Amino acid sequence: MQRCPLQLLRLPGSIRTQYASQLLKQTRSFNISIARCAQAQKPVTELERRIQAIPIERFRNFCIVAHVDHGKSTLSDRLLELTGTIAPGDNKQILDKLDVERERGITVKAQTCSMIYKHEGEDYLLHLVDTPGHVDFRAEVSRSYASCGGALLLVDASQGVQAQTVANFYLAFSQGLILVPIINKVDLPSADAPRALEQMQTAFELEPSNAVLVSAKTGLNVEKILPNVIRQIPHPVGDRTKPLRLLLVDSWYDNYKGVILLVRIFDGQVKAGDHVVSFATGIKYFVGEVGIMYPYQMPQTTLRAGQVGYIHFNPGMKKSQEALSGDTFTTVGSEHIVEPYPGFEEPKSMVFVSAYPLDQSDHGHLEDSINQIVLNDRSVTLQKESSEALGAGWRLGFLGTLHCSVFEDRLRQEHGASIIITPPTVPFKVLWKDGKEEIIQNPAMFPDTDTQGQKVAQLQEPYVSATITLPEEYLGKVIELCEANRGEQKELNFFTATQVILKYDLPLSQLVDDFFGKLKGATKGYASLDYEDAGFRESNIVKMQLLVNKVPVDAVARVVHSSQVERLGRVWVKKFKEHVDRQMFEVIIQAAAGKRIVARETIKPFRKDVLQKLHASDIGRRRKLLDKQKEGRKKLKAVGNIVIEHSAFQKFLAK
Repeated sequence: MQRCPLQLLRLPGSIRTQYASQLLKQTRSFNISIARCAQAQKPVTELERRIQAIPIERFRNFCIVAHVDHGKSTLSDRLLELTGTIAPGDNKQILDKLDVERERGITVKAQTCSMIYKHEGEDYLLHLVDTPGHVDFRAEVSRSYASCGGALLLVDASQGVQAQTVANFYLAFSQGLILVPIINKVDLPSADAPRALEQMQTAFELEPSNAVLVSAKTGLNVEKILPNVIRQIPHPVGDRTKPLRLLLVDSWYDNYKGVILLVRIFDGQVKAGDHVVSFATGIKYFVGEVGIMYPYQMPQTTLRAGQVGYIHFNPGMKKSQEALSGDTFTTVGSEHIVEPYPGFEEPKSMVFVSAYPLDQSDHGHLEDSINQIVLNDRSVTLQKESSEALGAGWRLGFLGTLHCSVFEDRLRQEHGASIIITPPTVPFKVLWKDGKEEIIQNPAMFPDTDTQGQKVAQLQEPYVSATITLPEEYLGKVIELCEANRGEQKELNFFTATQVILKYDLPLSQLVDDFFGKLKGATKGYASLDYEDAGFRESNIVKMQLLVNKVPVDAVARVVHSSQVERLGRVWVKKFKEHVDRQMFEVIIQAAAGKRIVARETIKPFRKDVLQKLHASDIGRRRKLLDKQKEGRKKLKAVGNIVIEHSAFQKFLAK
């Protein structure tokens, strides 16, 4: 029964609601069908026609892995130019899309691109992943491996095999990837390609005959790489006739489309309008658009088995927490037929800092800025906290110190945020006498001395297994540095006559205290470092605090090893004294470890010269005036609150 809208208004409320819901359902189904028809009627481009004609046997998925600064992004540019994906010219690191990546010359987030390459008269669809080289972003590399069948292992001819090269090799080897050795920067005067080839053969048993010697900067021999990729790396395996099975490799957030997913299709095919379901969350979505990165988003009609591309939903996925890396998606109704993938291990935060706005009136703006960056970087953990000294702020968890530094740079550059960040701290474990275990991330929550004696059975701190590669002449200095940082030597190997691989177990708290900077200084920049988690170990750790007139400053608390207490205490009080203004009364700055005071500095008060009017007066008169002044000081100290400016904390916490 059709009714006029005016007649509807005269009906009772319950009947009116029923009519409205029916009308809404009809409108929604009509909108969805229009969207699907619109997608189906898009003209097929020449590029898409070429891709549809390529069988899965001519697909190749590969990534470029190397130590930081060995030339991965430059090589990616040359390959994109060679295949005609981008125009040749002054393109610089086209896959490094963040300002901080271009400024620092490092890759922070793995970026992908599809290319079409004509080899022996036939088209091949190549999918390239440019991965980060720094140890903090290892999770990005392991995710990239899941979408690839092989990898280009890139080594700088002047630097040779370095720590992250070794780590990436073993990670790829454990996942069964085929590795194609590439020696880069052969045009440099300091290049020693034979030495690099010998190191690769000795360390990884990779045949020098399979290696390609290139210069990504000048383009020398780059054209020989892709034929090697086609010859050595196997094509992906998949069946487009089976039910859809796709793996979520990565995700990022778009203000208009919501969360966009980077996916690898293992079986079946996906197109706009498909109804898909997540195995991890059970949430169902309608696919709004599918496409490939070429090098930017290029919509396609379908993605089929063997391809890597992007999809986003309509209505869009609003929360990035729903996009779990390693999740499997399939079409609704096929959940019982399709076997989900085991997924990835979510990276754990290893370094924690507290962040506070410079001015509390900027709190709202800073919160929006932090949330926006966290949308695109799921490995950052976030919780609110407050400090008496610095006001409301956040506790942020990062994968490492570089990750933290990059996050801070992005806040300042992309959002113009003014922020105070405390020195990095690490989590620690408390084993209670009643058998419970607790991991504490904030030094303020560390059990006090009385509680430790009564309720705590054991305190533990995290250790890492560090691999250091270095030239033989710096070995003594590096061993000295590791021993000074409470390291335990595990292994020492000469893998060539001049290069050494050194393995140490180090406390994570020492590693985040600029260990890498000290290592670079001791070896004139020639050493490289890689590390992985080695669990918790029992340790003699104490909570160290800064007291100002016997009141603790909560923002400056840290948990340190008892052997470092005296040295650090003296540094703290001396540095803090420089930044605190003189008051009308005496200010006492102390460093306390537990209940023990380990260092002290005193800031003398401003003092009026009460004797200036007296010339030839009696000593008793002088004493009386000085004693009166002293009594006044005592009263002032009892009622006076010391005011410490924000700038004093900022200067104290700055490196």
